[in-house]
Amino acid sequence: MRIQLTKKIVATTLPRDRPYEVRDALVRGLLLRVQPSGHRAWIVTWAHGKRRTLGSVEHLSLDQARDVARKVVAEYVQTGLPSIAKPELPKITLRAYLDNHYAPWVRTELKQADDALRRIEQAFADLLPMTLRDISAKVIERWWVTRLQDTVRPSTKQTISKATASRNLATLRSALSRAVKWGMLETNPVTNAALKVAKPRSVVRFLSPAEERRLRSALTARDHAHAAARRSANQWRAARKRALLPDAPEDAYADHLTPVVLLAMNTGLRKGELLSLDWSDINMQARMLTVRPEHAKSGKQRHVPLNAEAMTVLRQWASQSAAAGSVFGINGMKSSWEKLLVNAKITGFRFHDLRHHFASKLVMAGVDLNTVRELLGHSDLSMTLRYAHLAPEHLAAAVERLDLSTQQLGE
Repeated sequence: MRIQLTKKIVATTLPRDRPYEVRDALVRGLLLRVQPSGHRAWIVTWAHGKRRTLGSVEHLSLDQARDVARKVVAEYVQTGLPSIAKPELPKITLRAYLDNHYAPWVRTELKQADDALRRIEQAFADLLPMTLRDISAKVIERWWVTRLQDTVRPSTKQTISKATASRNLATLRSALSRAVKWGMLETNPVTNAALKVAKPRSVVRFLSPAEERRLRSALTARDHAHAAARRSANQWRAARKRALLPDAPEDAYADHLTPVVLLAMNTGLRKGELLSLDWSDINMQARMLTVRPEHAKSGKQRHVPLNAEAMTVLRQWASQSAAAGSVFGINGMKSSWEKLLVNAKITGFRFHDLRHHFASKLVMAGVDLNTVRELLGHSDLSMTLRYAHLAPEHLAAAVERLDLSTQQLGE
């Protein structure tokens, strides 16, 4: 039955032996359902078999029911699914989501999953008790302002950089994107937030010949200083008839830093790939090292040939270490690396840039890009093009060949 409902009609509809419905002729999709008990409720329908109860006539007036029905039908026409039909999002906190849902999944998909989880817990500690649906774009924008005022260390006044905050956001965005795919979140608040995040470095950084010489000299000076300090310490101990420390020859490495840096420059391995190497991954006879799939960013095994300097470095380091198990036996080297750059007077250079340096030198030596791609372990050539930019001097030398070609034509 379809009639134009009025307040009087709604108030005077009588119950019957069986439930029945009255359609409103004024607003499409609005129905009044009357139960044998006398209970009357508003129903909205937007497609065949698609309906929701809006509420009883005691709590929702005719005008209010019509407004809701118009909105539901309009949403259906525009999006194909009105918001009233969407399943209610689970009321779960960020902490519970990370522990019970995201962590088990990401640990099977991402090699450095624990680092990513730790980064979220540290950077977004105030958001952990909040439910996912309460973490809005406004909350993220407020976090951004606060984060940029945080200090790197309590003992310093240096604040968190935009680059660091941007990396924090990227990690959270990835985690919440998975929540959206799993139907636990409607939209990603990080994506919706209006932020001026730090842009990734657009220029590949590698060492100039002068910088490479200074870096190598700083490494050598560091090793020699260690050997001199060991000799001085043993002289002091001998004068007092104390047990001597193991000798440190002039050609010995002070510690892991020199072999790690030189091996990075000659193989292009990422820091994580280098530090996860075992001696069983290195075949001295075949002059080859193997990056195992569980340590490679691509998840694929690759073999990297060892040149003369890399072989010399590994032989020397093997003579100083146990030559079994882990090659370097360390998890990081941030402080020693930063001090080395200061001593070498090199700025704006990261350890990862040694990988760029390796690739760039290969390209400038005439090695084809596909070979460079294989050595770096890239899945496609586009990444190799980014890493293997040529130095400006090398490009200029290439263009100058046109002058030579023109001169030959004139002859």
